[in-house]
Amino acid sequence: MTATANSGYIAISRRALDLEDYIDVARRHVSWIVGPTFAGLVIAIVTAFLLPNTYISTAEMQITPAQISQNIVATTINQQLTERIMQMENEILSRTSLSGLIQDPRLDLYKSDRQSKPLEDVIEEMRNKDIKIQIVSLPGDDRRRASAFTVSFSYPDRLKAQQTVQALITKFQDANLTSQRTQQDVVKSFVSDSLNEAKANLDKLDEELTRFRVENQGKLPEQSQLNMAQLTALQNQANAANDSLNRLAQNKVQLETHLQTLKSQQELLTVFDRESQNSELPASVQTRQQNERLVALNRLIQDTESQLNQLHQVYKSTYPDIRDAENRLNVLRKERDDLKALQEAEDAAARDAEAKARAEAQKARTAAARKATNFAVAKSESELQGQIDATAADLQSLEMERKTRSKDQAEIEKQIANYQERLAATSGIEAKYADLVRDERAAAEKYQTLQGKQQLADQNGELLQRKAGENLDVLDPPSLPVQPAKPNRWLIVGSGTAIAFVLGLALAGVQEAKDTSLKNLKDVRAYTNLPVLSSIPLLENTMVVRRKRRMTYLIWSAGIVIGAIAVAASLYYHYTYAV
Repeated sequence: MTATANSGYIAISRRALDLEDYIDVARRHVSWIVGPTFAGLVIAIVTAFLLPNTYISTAEMQITPAQISQNIVATTINQQLTERIMQMENEILSRTSLSGLIQDPRLDLYKSDRQSKPLEDVIEEMRNKDIKIQIVSLPGDDRRRASAFTVSFSYPDRLKAQQTVQALITKFQDANLTSQRTQQDVVKSFVSDSLNEAKANLDKLDEELTRFRVENQGKLPEQSQLNMAQLTALQNQANAANDSLNRLAQNKVQLETHLQTLKSQQELLTVFDRESQNSELPASVQTRQQNERLVALNRLIQDTESQLNQLHQVYKSTYPDIRDAENRLNVLRKERDDLKALQEAEDAAARDAEAKARAEAQKARTAAARKATNFAVAKSESELQGQIDATAADLQSLEMERKTRSKDQAEIEKQIANYQERLAATSGIEAKYADLVRDERAAAEKYQTLQGKQQLADQNGELLQRKAGENLDVLDPPSLPVQPAKPNRWLIVGSGTAIAFVLGLALAGVQEAKDTSLKNLKDVRAYTNLPVLSSIPLLENTMVVRRKRRMTYLIWSAGIVIGAIAVAASLYYHYTYAV
């Protein structure tokens, strides 16, 4: 025991209590323990049975996936199922929706609360306290599986609780259909507007590209290969025309040479005819005719040599015309040499035979030879004239063909210049044309893509009409509760009694702490350190004791009666009006 002096007071620390001491404390302050405990019991019973019953009606719903596989018809809804449920929950739990639900004449919810509270407070209490919406996680839940959730409502009237849950389910189903239709309408409107815009842009680009192609016909880059091929073909035609003109020039030289040869032969034949007709002339005249023939042969030889030289300039020595000309030249030279030899022989023998038998033999020979010679000469002249005319006609036809070929060559050269101009202009418009083609192709691809999206949106709209898309189905209908979910009356009674008992113990402890008197012999020994020889019990006045006892009985009887009445009244109210 420790004692300290402080302002005349001595503080003494209490001794440690044992089990017997605690029993004595409880016996001394039993009223402080039993009283609060009994009061707590009564209050708990009254409170528990006066609280209204609250029934909870619950329904479970699920969103079933589309009946058509996404591999066949892809969905146009990009929201997760949980997001859609949260969106519908916010819409259904909005002030407008709950206000209509509360004031619905069929339900008429929170009638007493609406009389004492503003409607906003009633709506807030209903939203935060009475309505519960919870997502149910299914095994393997993903976007392709059904997502389930529960809707529950707490209300004192179990029938109205069930009807309210049914109304909430109906609102969820209507909200789901409205949400899907709204999303489909938004998608259709967006895709339709985008498609119309893409169509207008594509038509504009097509018109610009068509106008550009018309204005630059033949100069487009995609026609450059064709222009190159046409230019090559025209160049080949030009080369062929040049070769043809060269051949025509060569043929003209040949025909002119042949015509000159024929004319020379005609002149020579004419000379021979005159010689044969004038065979009776004197020797001097015959000599002069032979000289003329020799001159004609020499001139013909010169012409043939000139033609041969021209042919050598154009053709090789193996060319057939060159060989023919050389053969003719050799024949003419041989004939000239023979004529010279004959002339010399005749000059030698003319003096001796001139006077002999010329008259008679010459007459007969002249008559016969004249007839034969005239017929052969006429035939030869006719053939030569025919060949000359044919050769002249060939020359004229050749000249006409040369003019035609020259005209064609000029036209080909004009076309070559045109295609060369096109190819030169192609490089100047290539960049702009490439931009137009690229823009038109991109616009066409965008238009085709939007057409596919519009078709997909139409298919999803048709699935929604057929109810083959995602649907909100009732998995478990709203339950009609039989037993109230709260309050848990026996839990309230037990908890209230336990709390009151603990409070009584605390009050007893406080009273014990305030009482500083010595309670028993243990206190005397502990605080005085003196041996106890004997103890004298406390003697009180009998009248005082009886009066205190009667007051105690009276107080406890009144408390018990009042508590019993309160409990009986609460039980009567509960089983008469609450149930």
